[in-house]
Amino acid sequence: MKLSDKHLAAIKSYARAVIASGITVILAIAADMRPEYAILLGSVLAPVIKAIDPTEKQYGIGTKE
Repeated sequence: MKLSDKHLAAIKSYARAVIASGITVILAIAADMRPEYAILLGSVLAPVIKAIDPTEKQYGIGTKE
């Protein structure tokens, strides 16, 4: 099955989000952080990472097939 460039970009973006989430969890565990602070940190970092993700422009709203 051949995936289009748009689908590949979406998969790469998802993988980056999963990796960023994993790193946030590992840092929270390593720092012995309270769970509510770890959730707050993740909720702040996730939109920042999504904003700087270069693949968002390849598959986001308004892109051509």
